[in-house]
Amino acid sequence: MPSCPTRLSRRQLLCTAAAAFATALPTLPVQAADFPNKPITLVIPFPAGGMFDTVLRALAEAAAKDLGQPVVLMHRAGAGGVTGVSSLTTMGDADGYTLGVMHNSVIRWPHMNKVDWDPRKDFTYVMGIANLTTGVAVAADAPWKNFADLLADAKARPGAISWGNVGAISANRIYAERMARAAGVKFNFIPFKGGNEQLTAVVGRHLDVYGDPGFGAMASSGKIRLLASFTDKRLARWPDVPTLRELGYDFVVQSPFGLVAPKNMDPAVRARLYAAFRKAADDPAYNRILSDFDLAPWPVDGATYTQYAAKQYAHEKQMLDEIGFKPE
Repeated sequence: MPSCPTRLSRRQLLCTAAAAFATALPTLPVQAADFPNKPITLVIPFPAGGMFDTVLRALAEAAAKDLGQPVVLMHRAGAGGVTGVSSLTTMGDADGYTLGVMHNSVIRWPHMNKVDWDPRKDFTYVMGIANLTTGVAVAADAPWKNFADLLADAKARPGAISWGNVGAISANRIYAERMARAAGVKFNFIPFKGGNEQLTAVVGRHLDVYGDPGFGAMASSGKIRLLASFTDKRLARWPDVPTLRELGYDFVVQSPFGLVAPKNMDPAVRARLYAAFRKAADDPAYNRILSDFDLAPWPVDGATYTQYAAKQYAHEKQMLDEIGFKPE
């Protein structure tokens, strides 16, 4: 029978206990423990100067105060806002230093094109930001005083009136086409790279109808006239503007956007990012900008956003099937 160990000194007992306690504690990866220790890049998949630029710059500046590192905006437009976000899927596992702006066009894209990524599996969803508010607007000096005038003219001149949307097959484009079919009219739908470019075209009378979010500042300044909204109820800032639902067309666009990263992000890093951006979402200056663009706050956590993306992926296919869309 082996002999018992000799009696340990008080110092030896303390050292042994300390070592056992340290071994029992969960160990944070070095990456999470000192995150962040350099600037974070936020990829915006739209051109500079538009609504997303203004909103996300304010959010990034507020989050940077908590993170202790700059959040640098990088614009990478293309494919209706898909190129910049999808580029995150080629970066390997997430380290937390590159984020992107997710929106429903990205979730819809694999139903329309052959791609080697899946929005349900190949991103880390960090946080929801806000819901976009889609409006139907025309230049202030356009001949259409209300939505009925616009539809009457479109019926009289099929295909003659141009209607703009960001991207060739955005949700706003899909819903506008569904509305037009229900009304028995035909518009000439024109895709734009960004909302700012589209607004400039409307104000300059190179485009007849603006059919996207981001109209608030221009409408407030009197440069464009809001005719209707794709919302479930009238907008607080535009109480005299009817919804499409009120006008007899039961179409409501739900279009949130948020922050994602490449897949396989350390949960501790994701939690740190969520905490900083969630705190930033309460910043007064940021919230004033949200109001200016008629955006509804949607600061959900990553788990909730992940669940939304999975449900929306199925809904997008159903919506494309309804308009008879066939992938090329």
